[in-house]
Amino acid sequence: MRVWEREITGIILLLLITVIVGGITGHIIAGLFLLMLSIIVIQFLQINRFEKWIRNGGRGNYPKTKGVWEDIYYHVYRIKKSEKRRKKKLRNIIDQFRQSTEALPNAVVILGPHDEIDWANKAARDVFGLKTSDKGQRIPNLIRFPEFNRYLRSRNYKDSVILPSPVDNRVALEVKVIGYGAGLRLLIAQDITQFKKMERMRKDFVANVSHELRTPLTVLKGYIETLQDMDDEHSPLLTNSFIQMQGQTERMQHLVDDLLLLARLETQQNKTSCVNVPSLLTQICNESDSLGKLKNRIQLTLESSASIVGEEQELRSAFTNLVSNALKYSTEDSIVKVRWYQDNYFIILDVEDKGEGISNADIPRITERFYRVETKRHKKVNGTGLGLAIVKHVLMRHDAHLNITSEISVGSCFSCHFPIRRLC
Repeated sequence: MRVWEREITGIILLLLITVIVGGITGHIIAGLFLLMLSIIVIQFLQINRFEKWIRNGGRGNYPKTKGVWEDIYYHVYRIKKSEKRRKKKLRNIIDQFRQSTEALPNAVVILGPHDEIDWANKAARDVFGLKTSDKGQRIPNLIRFPEFNRYLRSRNYKDSVILPSPVDNRVALEVKVIGYGAGLRLLIAQDITQFKKMERMRKDFVANVSHELRTPLTVLKGYIETLQDMDDEHSPLLTNSFIQMQGQTERMQHLVDDLLLLARLETQQNKTSCVNVPSLLTQICNESDSLGKLKNRIQLTLESSASIVGEEQELRSAFTNLVSNALKYSTEDSIVKVRWYQDNYFIILDVEDKGEGISNADIPRITERFYRVETKRHKKVNGTGLGLAIVKHVLMRHDAHLNITSEISVGSCFSCHFPIRRLC
C-alpha cells in the first residue's frame, strides 16, 4: 500500500473511532472537532519544521518523521542531492573551460549585455592591461580607442578591427567580437605585430623592386623601338622577334605600373575632392569603346547625377579596370552595361557583362593579387592579375565595398557600393 493510501486509511479509521466513541458518549460533534483540530495542528507543525529545513538550504540529513512527510522529505532531499551533483559537474566544466582558455595565446574576454567584463584570461589581462578587479567594469571605459568603441557600438561584428595594445603601442591587435547566448559576447584579440611587420616588409619589397625595374624597362623599351625603326623588314624572324620583345616589355611595364599603384594605395593618404562621377564614367566609357574593334559595345546609364568625395585618379583606375575586364572577358559582339544610380543607403556603380562568368568557388579569390581564373578560352586574354586587387583597394580607401554576382556562361555583375555619406 502506498504512503498516501495508508495516510488516508489512518484518517478514515480515526474518524470511524471518533464517531463510534462520540455515539456512545453523545459527543460526536465535539469529538470530530477535536480530531480535525489535532490533524491541522500536527500538519502545521510538520509544515513549520519543513520550512525551517528548506530555509537552511536543506543541508544534512532531513528530520525524522513518519507517513507522507517522510516521503516528501526524502524526495526533496534526492532533488537537492541531484542538483548538487549537477552544480559540481557544471563547476568542473567551467573550471576546465577557464583553465583551457587561460592557456590560449589569444586574449579572450567575456562581455555581458551592457559591454561589462564578466571574465578575462591571462593573455587579455596582459595585452589590454586588465585587472581581476575590473570585473563588472564596461570595457569601453578601459580600452579608449575610438575605432574600437565604434566597432563595439555598431553591433556589426562581421569584420574585425585592428588597434594598438593599451599597454604597448608597438603591439598590434586584431580584435573580433562573436555573439552568443542572450546578449553575451566573446571578445577575441590576436597579436598580429609580426604579421603586420612582414606585411610592411612585403609592401616595401614590392614597391622597391617595382621602382627599380622601371629604369631598365624604360631603357629596354627605348632600344627595342630604335631597333624596330632600323628594321628594314627583310628578315621576318628579326621583325617578329622585335614585335615579341616589344609586347613582353609593354606587359612588364603594365605589371610594374600596377604594382607601384597598389603600393601607393596601401601606403599613401589620398587627397580627396568632389569627383563628378557621371562625367568621369562618360570619359572612361568613350575611351574604352574607341579601343575595341566594334563600336557602341558599352551601354552607359546615368540614373543619378551624384558626385562623391574621393580621389579622381584612383576612381578612374578602378572604374577603368572594371570596364576593360568586362570587355575583355565577354564576346566582341556583346553589350557591356554600365549603370550609375542611388538608393536609400548607397550610391552604386554596376558593370554588367554577358561573358563567360565566374564560378562560386573563384569569386572570393578573384580580388587577390595575381589570381586568375583557370578556364579554357578560344583566345588568350592578356592581363597582370592585379586589376581587381586595385579595384578592391581603391574602394576600401573610399569606404566602399565590391559585390560580385556571376553565373557560368551567362555573365557577371560587379557592383561598387559607396556609402551615402560620400555625397558632395
